[in-house]
Amino acid sequence: MKSLAELQAIKDKMKNKVVLREGINEFRVVVGMATCGIAAGARPVLNTIVEAVNESGLADKVSVSQTGCIGLCQFEPIVEVFEPGKEKVTYVKMDSDKAKRVAEEHLKGGKVIAEYTLSF
Repeated sequence: MKSLAELQAIKDKMKNKVVLREGINEFRVVVGMATCGIAAGARPVLNTIVEAVNESGLADKVSVSQTGCIGLCQFEPIVEVFEPGKEKVTYVKMDSDKAKRVAEEHLKGGKVIAEYTLSF
């Protein structure tokens, strides 16, 4: 890096790749990013969700963050969706295609995709 202007350009370029992690939003999405999650493919899942939220104009309604171990390593990658006043939804064995569908149908459309959830 040669200057502050170059640093500012990098910051501006990356701005659309990050969803704000603060504030009160309609949805809070948490992706398990411990070693087990990353090894199972959580990084592309996180990136896909962030991109889908940004592209769909949902950044004011959805916050996306990462966490460590969720405790269900055999089901990684795991994505949890929290919505005020509702029970948490845990999506398991996620991939980028499933993440796109969750963003479109659940985060944008309000419909839980039961076939991707963990049921006991």
